[in-house]
Amino acid sequence: MSYVKPSDLVTSLVDAGEAKIFMSTRDTLLRAYMAGALLTLAAAFAISMSVQTGSPLIGALLFPVGFIMLYLLGYDLLTGVFVLAPLAWLDRRPGVTGRGVLRNWGLVFLGNFGGALTVAVLMSIVFTYGFSTEPDAVGVALGHIGEGRTLGYAEHGAAGMLTLFVRGLLCNWMVSTGVVGAMVAKDVPGKVIAMWMPIMLFFAMGFEHSVVNMFLFPTGLMLGGQFTVMDYLVWNEIPTVLGNLVGGLTFTGLVLYATHGRTGASRRAPEGAARASTDVPREEPVDQLV
Repeated sequence: MSYVKPSDLVTSLVDAGEAKIFMSTRDTLLRAYMAGALLTLAAAFAISMSVQTGSPLIGALLFPVGFIMLYLLGYDLLTGVFVLAPLAWLDRRPGVTGRGVLRNWGLVFLGNFGGALTVAVLMSIVFTYGFSTEPDAVGVALGHIGEGRTLGYAEHGAAGMLTLFVRGLLCNWMVSTGVVGAMVAKDVPGKVIAMWMPIMLFFAMGFEHSVVNMFLFPTGLMLGGQFTVMDYLVWNEIPTVLGNLVGGLTFTGLVLYATHGRTGASRRAPEGAARASTDVPREEPVDQLV
């Protein structure tokens, strides 16, 4: 598996962020729409497999296929642009502004929501035979997920809101690690492996992903979940979006940029020591040989 060094990786991340900021409105919306649709279809698949097998781990193992498909096709998730777009602004790329970053985030949010809502309607039709019967076992499970991830948090008040935010933070730490991991590898098998691991982790741990939730909660409402749109917005989507932003940008984007993009001053060896070191043969450092 070919490997991109971290210093080169950060340049690629900044380049990607710059490209997304300058992308046309049409392309941004289309790519975000398809990303939302593919990711949430994979969520429906994973939940279906979990219900049918009785093992949530099966769903976690299978869910990353959606993320892999959308990434390989060049589509965009809100959780990804939360990390990439600000790096181009921090790097002071010509023409990149804070307003451009916010524009990109807003368009990707709208596109992701449109794709997720489309899949929510389509899968609700599947689970109910066109709304002519009661939801099947998977549909019932989706309704309960919506209740647990809104009213379940609300029952704990401020502690529930903090837990929700932290779950969103941890989620995009892992998801953005998957985005970066895909850019570390140059071939498709390497990209798949690097994406699979952190995406599986976030799904298995029940962390909160803003785009996945754009599917789960509308589906839950259509299938009889006992919660409201306001419950969804206040006790899930808004705190999750904020947690995703903080987690991805802080634990992935800014850390990589700080240590590999804007490295600190290196410590220079004393002049006498440097001359002495040239007189003695030494092995090449391992990182120079890779």
